[in-house]
Amino acid sequence: MCRWCARSAVADHLTAGLSANRREFLAYAASIAAIGATGLPALAAGGSADTIFRNGPVYPMTSPGAKAAAVAVASGRIIAVGSEAEVMAHRGSATEIVDLAGRSLLPGLIDPHNHVTLTALLTMLLVDVGFARYGSKAEAVGAMKAAAAKAKPGEWLAFGFYDNLLQGGDFSMAELDAVSTANPIFLLYVNGHVGCANTLAFQRAGVTEATGDLPGGGFFGRGADGRLNGLIYNEPALLKFLDIAVPKPTPEDLARAVSTYAKQAAAAGLTTLHEPGTVKPEWVKMLAELSKSLPIRYSASFSTDMVEASKAFASLGPSDRARVLPGSRFSLYGMKYWGDGSNQAETAAQTEPYLGTDKRGSLGYTNAEAIELCTKAKGAGWTILVHSQGDAAVDQILDAIETVYGAHPASGLNRVEHATMARADQIERMKRLGCEPSFMTDFVHLYGADYRDKLFGPERAAFMVPVGAAAKAGIGYSLHTDNPAAGLPLNPMRLVETAVTRRCMTDGSVIGPDLAVTVDQALRGITLYAARQLGMGDRIGSLEVGKEADFTLLESDPYATDPGQLSAIKVSETWVEGARVQP
Repeated sequence: MCRWCARSAVADHLTAGLSANRREFLAYAASIAAIGATGLPALAAGGSADTIFRNGPVYPMTSPGAKAAAVAVASGRIIAVGSEAEVMAHRGSATEIVDLAGRSLLPGLIDPHNHVTLTALLTMLLVDVGFARYGSKAEAVGAMKAAAAKAKPGEWLAFGFYDNLLQGGDFSMAELDAVSTANPIFLLYVNGHVGCANTLAFQRAGVTEATGDLPGGGFFGRGADGRLNGLIYNEPALLKFLDIAVPKPTPEDLARAVSTYAKQAAAAGLTTLHEPGTVKPEWVKMLAELSKSLPIRYSASFSTDMVEASKAFASLGPSDRARVLPGSRFSLYGMKYWGDGSNQAETAAQTEPYLGTDKRGSLGYTNAEAIELCTKAKGAGWTILVHSQGDAAVDQILDAIETVYGAHPASGLNRVEHATMARADQIERMKRLGCEPSFMTDFVHLYGADYRDKLFGPERAAFMVPVGAAAKAGIGYSLHTDNPAAGLPLNPMRLVETAVTRRCMTDGSVIGPDLAVTVDQALRGITLYAARQLGMGDRIGSLEVGKEADFTLLESDPYATDPGQLSAIKVSETWVEGARVQP
C-alpha cells in the first residue's frame, strides 16, 4: 500500500467488519458478470409529461449562457427543454405543474470526490472539534474537557477534524494530558495524515520512547529533546491508535451513517456523490442495495490494490461509462491510487522545496511503480484517478498516463485528483493527453493565505488550484470537497463562490485573481464536467432530452447574485430521476 494512503487505511480499519465473506462475494460477482452491460432504456416517443417546471430561469448547462423557460419530465427522464410554449405542449390531464416562482433550476449538483463512507463513519464515531465548530485551539480544548468530564475513568476519548493551520497549531502530548490523565485521548487531524494522543493513549497503544519508525512510513513526532511529543504521522502509526480507540461499526451502523450523510447531501442540493478509492469490491452488494433508499446517486471507484476483485464488475459496461449496478443508484467508474501526500503537512511531492525549508515532500511510488499501477488498472478495464497534490506528483501521473493510456484514449477519461500545485505547462499537457483535473477550491477558501505566507510564497501560491487555467485551456474540470478533508458543511455553492472570487476566508485576500472563472464556468465544474468525469455524461450533468431528470432548485439566481454571496444561496428542492427527494 502507498504510504500516503491514510484515508484509505482509516476506511479499511473502520469497515473491517463490514465486508461479505469471500464465498458470498464470489457468488455475487458471478451474478454480476452474468448480467452484462446495461444502458438507458429507449425514450418512449410522444406521451404526456409527468411533471413540468415553469415560471423561473432554467439553466441547461449545454452551452455558455444557455437559458430556458421550462422543462418537462416523463418516467424520470427529460422530454423537453425550451420555451414555455414548447414545453407546455407536453402537458396532459395528469401532469403536475411545478411553479418555480422565480427560483432557478439547474442540473443536479455533483460532488465528484467525496469519501462518503469514511466521512459518515468518522462523523458518527469521533467527537468533532474541527474549525467549523470551534474557531480556535482553546475552544477545541474546552470541548475536549467537557467530553472528558462526562466520561468514565479509563474510557477512550476519540476526537476528529481538528485543523492545525486554522485553529492554532499542532497539539502536544502535554496539552492532551492537561485535558485528561484519567482517559486515553486520540485526536485525528482533518487532513487525515496526522494525529495526536496523550500519555495514557501512548501507553495503551504500546508506543514507547524506544519505538522507531514503522514499516510503510509511519512515525511518531519528537521534541528537541528527542522524546515523544504526542504527534502521530501516517497510516501505520495512526492505526495503532485507531485500532483500540474507535469501536468497529456494524453494517447497520454504516447504513445508518451513510443514510444520514446522504440526506445532508440532498439538502445541500447534491444529487450525486463519488467516493474515490475507499470502497471495496466486497462492499458493492451492500452499498448497491442501500443506494435504492438513498436520496442521491452513489458513484465510486476502487483503489488499485483491488485490481483482481474489480474485474468481476468490468462486464457491466464499457470502461468509458459508469458501470451501474442493475436496479440501483450505485455505479462504478475508474480506479484510484494516492501519488503523494498533503501540502498542509508538507508531504505532497514538489519539484521545488516548501518555503523556507529544504523539504520537497515525497512520491508514494516510483515512476516504474506508477506505470505498473496504471497498466494493471487498464488491463482490468478501468480508467485511472490519481491523488496528485504537488507538481512533482502531477508530472509522474501524466508520464504514466501517456505511457500506458496514451492521448485521448478510447478507454475513457482519466483524472488528476486535486492538481493543487499543478503548473501551467501541466495544464496544457493534460489537454494534449485528454485527461482532466478535479480541483478542491476549499484549499483556496481555507488555506490560501497559509499557502502564500507559510508554504509556497506569493508567486507559487498565486497559481494554486488553477481552475481558471483549465478553463482558459478549454479542458473539462470539476470542483469537489474531498470530505472529510476540509471538515466543512456540504455546500457546493461554496466551491462555486471560491472558484469565482478566489477569496481566502481567513484574511479576505484574493489568491491568484487571474485564475478566477465566471459563474457559468464554475457551475460546469459541479454539473456537466463533473458528470463526464464519473462516466455519466450521457445520463446527467446537463438538461437535455433523454437524460435523467436530476434537478437542483435554488432560491436565488446564481447568475444574478453578488459573487461573494453565492455560498449563501439557499437550496429549495432536490430531485433525482424525476422525483422530489428534498425536502
